[in-house]
Amino acid sequence: MGHRLSRIVTRTGDDGSTGLGDGSRVGKDSLRIQALGDVDELNSVVGLLLAEDLPADVSDRLLAVQHDLFDLGSELAVPGYEALKENHVAMLETWVGEMNEHLPMLKEFILPGGSRQAALSHQARSVCRRAERSVVAAAREAEVTQAARQYLNRLSDALFVLARHLNKHLGRPDVLWQPHRRDA
Repeated sequence: MGHRLSRIVTRTGDDGSTGLGDGSRVGKDSLRIQALGDVDELNSVVGLLLAEDLPADVSDRLLAVQHDLFDLGSELAVPGYEALKENHVAMLETWVGEMNEHLPMLKEFILPGGSRQAALSHQARSVCRRAERSVVAAAREAEVTQAARQYLNRLSDALFVLARHLNKHLGRPDVLWQPHRRDA
């Protein structure tokens, strides 16, 4: 990469546009750039979760997710580029299955919480859902791979199950939703 990022302030975006990887320019408010920003925010929230004391296998998986999210960002930034493949989606499905097989069956809705780590995983899940909605919207105006859309869908599932997994690991119960609690 060399000195590729040595100049951060360029002023080229002062007109409300930004450059894509193919050299074209689009508005900073385009659906593609919105999706790119939401994926970037998701990566940041996963990084915040990674700053917590986590089991080594969870940290390893989340680090792989961060790399995948950066790859997804590159897909959004470079029209026609494909980085995520079906095996990335399959990896998430395997991870969900591994974590979920050791959890009790969920019979109630749960609230984000239990432990700080689980709450951060739920926060990442909710940001992931927004990123997924943005990528789906961007796909209406530009090519977005099916693997990219599927990846975010599976990742939100993985982050939900991860929250439960982390609570169990820490000996904390999930917080069950109590409908009409104020009426009781």
